[in-house]
Amino acid sequence: MKTALYLIPCTLGDTSLDAVLPPDNKKIVLSIRHFIVESRKCAVRFLISLDKNFPVDECTFFELSEHTAENEDLSQMLLPLEKGKSMGVISDAGCPGVGDPGSRAVEQAHKKSLPVVPLTGPNSIILALMASGFNGQNFAFNGYIPVKNGERDRCIKNLESKAYRENQTQLFIEAPYRNKKIFESIIKNCRDDTKLSVAAGITTEFEYISTKRIKDWKKSGFPPIEKIPAIFSIYR
Repeated sequence: MKTALYLIPCTLGDTSLDAVLPPDNKKIVLSIRHFIVESRKCAVRFLISLDKNFPVDECTFFELSEHTAENEDLSQMLLPLEKGKSMGVISDAGCPGVGDPGSRAVEQAHKKSLPVVPLTGPNSIILALMASGFNGQNFAFNGYIPVKNGERDRCIKNLESKAYRENQTQLFIEAPYRNKKIFESIIKNCRDDTKLSVAAGITTEFEYISTKRIKDWKKSGFPPIEKIPAIFSIYR
């Protein structure tokens, strides 16, 4: 195993590690003692799930989250790697660096010409795209869309227009407790023939994936995704 900044995927929810993570990941992670994490609590829980005897007290954790200031000097967080010690980046769920603040750690590593190694694991965005039946060669992940009703409605209309104009799948997310509001906004603002794919709780026991035209969603109503992390995708 070479010395590098390892991008460590974790599960997308309460699911078996063996079901979604390659066994080689465990060997690599268990040898690392310096981590950059979205939250220490979630990272420790993940590490203990890999090995209940993992020496957490011997590890150092640098928290890098959405609350970390954009102008904060992050150059010090990679000091262990610069001194020849491998480091790991762990997101709260899925793959670090994708829709995740861990990308700033990767950016710093490249600036310092330090090696970066992404490990294989589940990513809700790609899994949702795979399961949607939409264009997988031309797509855009738009992250969180606006919360305010008027702004959200305009954003959804713009994304729908882009899907038609550019033949591009549009993916976006919302906080799970607002799933119903965003679903209702999509139904209200999109054309009847526009397609909507909803992928929630991917890889967990609550997994729900369905693709329908808006007119058919109007008939079936809100899916069983209340408070479950979901990816919404629209396409022409």
